[in-house]
Amino acid sequence: MEAAKKVFDFLENAKSFYLATVEGDQPRVRVYGAQLLFEDKLYLMSFARTAATDQLKNNCKAEFCAFKGQTLRVECKLVEDPRPEVKEAMLAHMPSLKAALGDHGENAVMWEVKDATARFYKLMELVEELKF
Repeated sequence: MEAAKKVFDFLENAKSFYLATVEGDQPRVRVYGAQLLFEDKLYLMSFARTAATDQLKNNCKAEFCAFKGQTLRVECKLVEDPRPEVKEAMLAHMPSLKAALGDHGENAVMWEVKDATARFYKLMELVEELKF
């Protein structure tokens, strides 16, 4: 999917992004840097034993943003994909994570980005909107 690839490429170039989840009625934001394009779908990775993972399992609505010359904001649902081949693809894409994730990614949770609206902004002006 072309839209997912464009977002993936932006995240790769930005190197890090900020993921917002919900805990009760409180937003929670943290920095991330693990993304994957697999089977033409965009995935984000979290560690298995974190508050973010618990929050996403309770409420899959999320938003993430990144900046690299322009701003990217993505509203989406993050849906867990437990397939081992997704974790293996993540390890192949970012082998530096192997020590933290385990040999087969057993300490990773892979989240497929679904029902996404990605908006690219230059300063305060909307430049492009993509849905995937």
